[in-house]
Amino acid sequence: MMKTYMAKPGEVEAKWWLVDATDKIVGRLASDIAVLLMGKHRPEYTPHVDTGDFVVVVNAEKVVFTGQKWDRKRYTWYTGYTGQRSESAKDRMEKNPEKILSEAVRRMLPKNKLGVKMLSKLKIYVGDEHPHQAQSPEPRELGVK
Repeated sequence: MMKTYMAKPGEVEAKWWLVDATDKIVGRLASDIAVLLMGKHRPEYTPHVDTGDFVVVVNAEKVVFTGQKWDRKRYTWYTGYTGQRSESAKDRMEKNPEKILSEAVRRMLPKNKLGVKMLSKLKIYVGDEHPHQAQSPEPRELGVK
């Protein structure tokens, strides 16, 4: 009789990946990053255990949207007061470019405590410098067709 392998917490060694977001489409890049954070690229993936890797994204200000999303896409949020706040993707890129990619990835992860833990493994930086040289992240090409 065959048994299904279930990983235990702390049993799977997490790797570090370096992703360059230059000229990458936001949705495609975010879905590939979400797969790495959840650990679905590994054969020992277990849904209730964090088996994912760390992902360092550089050049977050150089991501692109297809079509007219820079003008038409709206980000909305509720502040607790009457009415919702919103801004366009172009305005968000000027103020906080790394938030565009982090929000796209966050919405693709599980909506529970495990998803919060997975999202904390995502490090996004504007420009090509990052403080994670000691972990020696391996470069990985993501977000391509």
